[in-house]
Amino acid sequence: MKIVKDFDVENKRVIVRCDFNVPLGEEGILDDFRVRKTLPTIQYLRERKAKVVLISHLGRPKGREMKFSLKPVAERLEELLGRRVEFLNDCLGEEVKQRITEMEPGEIFLLENLRFHPEEKQADSSFTKELAGLGDIFIQDAFGVSHRQHSSVIGLPAELPSGIGFLVEEEIKTLSQVINNPERPLTAIIGGAKINTKVRLIERFLREVDSLLLGGKTANIILSAKGVSVGKSAPEPEVIQLVAGFDLASPKLYLPVDVVAVDNDNVRQAVCGDIREEEMVLDIGLDTIDIFSKIIAEAKTIIWNGPMGKFEDERFTAGTMKIIEAIAASPAFSVVGGGETAELVNRLGLADKFGYVSTGGGAMLKLLSGEKLPGIEAIFKK
Repeated sequence: MKIVKDFDVENKRVIVRCDFNVPLGEEGILDDFRVRKTLPTIQYLRERKAKVVLISHLGRPKGREMKFSLKPVAERLEELLGRRVEFLNDCLGEEVKQRITEMEPGEIFLLENLRFHPEEKQADSSFTKELAGLGDIFIQDAFGVSHRQHSSVIGLPAELPSGIGFLVEEEIKTLSQVINNPERPLTAIIGGAKINTKVRLIERFLREVDSLLLGGKTANIILSAKGVSVGKSAPEPEVIQLVAGFDLASPKLYLPVDVVAVDNDNVRQAVCGDIREEEMVLDIGLDTIDIFSKIIAEAKTIIWNGPMGKFEDERFTAGTMKIIEAIAASPAFSVVGGGETAELVNRLGLADKFGYVSTGGGAMLKLLSGEKLPGIEAIFKK
């Protein structure tokens, strides 16, 4: 598989698929982590006099919703690069085509949100061909969407000479190393919701890690499958069926022994097995934090994805925060990934306490699960 260094890019129009799906607030970008991670590829191309055409999505717009415009990203890129980044208000059309035709070597353009066009998510062939007409070379540097079957992910590699950027190269090497050849003990921590995206990952971890710690809604589902009541947090029967094949008696599996339960405004520490029907489970408890922290302290490699509870509510932040502190204090090589997980670590200014912070959520989970990523496979085939 080719990487960006394998191409002669001088005076070539290089389309770079970036992942600028960043959180936005009233004052602009709240976390520019994903933007900064793409800078090495952009700078490399600019220094070698490529005509750099950046494309990305942002959010899930329904049509042309300007609250999802990439213009704030262009402004932040200018600040980070210290040079002009021209923003075009669409990603297709005659005006866009004309401006790119007039580009000078070393110039950087950022096109408007790909998802303003529904054809992007539909992997529409006409859309793909029109997009491909804007470039001579395609570089995939958006690891966070490499598991998607979208035009800019799987379509462009079929139309143009293609390779991966420095960000994607780093992601693949790091994540492959921690799952295939880790220093042991290897501890994995899985929280959050969306159990359907984590079934294969948990199955693999139960086979290959030394300790698997579960929190969040994921833990509630497994507890329910083991016959432990989690009150109003109980999942639907079809959700429990997703984990029917798990080895729930595995000595590697660590579930909460106590939790933070809430009924209206009544919040209490509750032992698992003593949760009332009217209560919701929204965090791991103090004893669980202690058990998990001791396992983390003994690990040599740590993989973490997903919060331990409803951390956006300050009443239920303790579990997630204590796990962050335990990982940050550990000398182990630690990998953290997932949108809200990585965002939280960056917001707290603790990214430098982790061995590696991945830009991917679903893509990271799929790669660690042993599944193939369509966006990477498309480059391989090319």
